[in-house]
Amino acid sequence: MLQSLFKKVFGSRNERLVKQYLQKVKAINALEPVMEKLSDFDLAGKTAEFKARLEQGESLDKLLPEAFAVVREASRRVLGMRHFDVQMVGGMVLHDGKIAEMRTGEGKTLMATLPAYLNALTGKGVHVVTVNDYLASRDAEWMGRLYGFLGLSTGVNLSQMPHDAKQAAYAADITYGTNNEYGFDYLRDNMVYQMSEKVQRPLAYGIIDEVDSILIDEARTPLIISGQSEENISLYQQINEVPPRLIRQKDEESEGDYSVDEKTRQVLLSESGHEKVEAILTEMGLLPPGGSLYDAANIMLMHHVYAALRAHALFFRDQHYVVQPGPGG
Repeated sequence: MLQSLFKKVFGSRNERLVKQYLQKVKAINALEPVMEKLSDFDLAGKTAEFKARLEQGESLDKLLPEAFAVVREASRRVLGMRHFDVQMVGGMVLHDGKIAEMRTGEGKTLMATLPAYLNALTGKGVHVVTVNDYLASRDAEWMGRLYGFLGLSTGVNLSQMPHDAKQAAYAADITYGTNNEYGFDYLRDNMVYQMSEKVQRPLAYGIIDEVDSILIDEARTPLIISGQSEENISLYQQINEVPPRLIRQKDEESEGDYSVDEKTRQVLLSESGHEKVEAILTEMGLLPPGGSLYDAANIMLMHHVYAALRAHALFFRDQHYVVQPGPGG
């Protein structure tokens, strides 16, 4: 009862935050006539002024109204697009590390220029994460005109780029790229022998487009860099003989040794399937008589069995992978 009354009087937390943001929007709008009177040279010069103020101890939050007003005016002159008040609110939400929901066509790309510019003033770099290379290239070229006018550099990080080009892209004030490429670059940077070989700088600030897809849906797929295994490959060859001796279930109710979930791309052994696999591995000499796949010592065997099952049931040659001849033919 009291909580409901409090909400009616003071509004929800979200409503209170929006009210705070709208107060800042009023301050930004009040600066618009001042910015309109500046010459292109003076407007672009605001970037150097903001950087100097940051070095003197002023915070980004203190600079926000002026910085947003500068970006709005620069966008109007360079791109012919003026940020709406709701885009200003969205920019503040992103600057605060929160999620802003906007429908397609409401100007997410333009809105992102506000917090991207503000945080790029620190010189530590800003990463804008998109869902594919096309959007990364398009947005970097499109919004790069705005950043360039204001004296900031823009880079685009694409797959298959040369090492030097990647380092240059990450050295830019604002870098556009896909979540997978950022992730793989991070993994590759942790495999280098010398610090000079790294492409990424220390991470500072990022903006993620389609955040639900990238941080929830795609997060279920791990980023893995594989290489030549140092293990004895004979175990893989032996385990590879197990799946053909098992029977796949037609559905959950039917008899069989394992089931396949095409949607989640998972394979699950049935109880009878476990027993059958244990018997086969015992026959091969990989499992001691009476041994169980559930024993701690046999965890790796279980991993190999499931890997072999997935390879046979879910991955098909020339569809999910290709086999190319080596140097010897």
